[in-house]
Amino acid sequence: MSRVGNRKLLIPTGVTVTVDGNKVTVKGPKGELSTVINKNITVSVNENEIVLTRSSDEFKNFHGTANANINNMIIGVTKGFEKKLESVGVGYRFQLKGNELVVTAGYSHPVNVKIPEGIKLEVPSNTELFVRGTDKQLVGEFAANIRKIRRPEPYKGKGIRYTDEHIRRKEGKKASK
Repeated sequence: MSRVGNRKLLIPTGVTVTVDGNKVTVKGPKGELSTVINKNITVSVNENEIVLTRSSDEFKNFHGTANANINNMIIGVTKGFEKKLESVGVGYRFQLKGNELVVTAGYSHPVNVKIPEGIKLEVPSNTELFVRGTDKQLVGEFAANIRKIRRPEPYKGKGIRYTDEHIRRKEGKKASK
């Protein structure tokens, strides 16, 4: 079994953690995040470390999840999270217009995506997109929704993908004859 819940989390300088019942709030240089954890998990803050304890072994899965979520909040308010996307294909591109991202991905019309609060986008070139934010779940979900607009296909490799993603390529009909 995993022992993630038993690890002690260190609080870096410049970060404050407050516990109010089962609500944990983390404030840091990049912002503020809060989450509600299971009532059977107890969070105690001692000087510069956080310790989570569970009431019984029945809540072992919530113990590890709560520990990982608090750790991700600490990383988010200090360093932040980032996902890099790239579009591969003729005419595929990203464009920022105000509070919307315009994605041209081979459809008859461009796709407009509203940028949620807490997400910052950067378009260094029209085929690259950087999604940044403090909330790991929000950054990952937004990047996945952008990728979902045109998933990479296995024959030519066209589509929107993560920069570190490897697409398994398939042979076409001609190659097999």
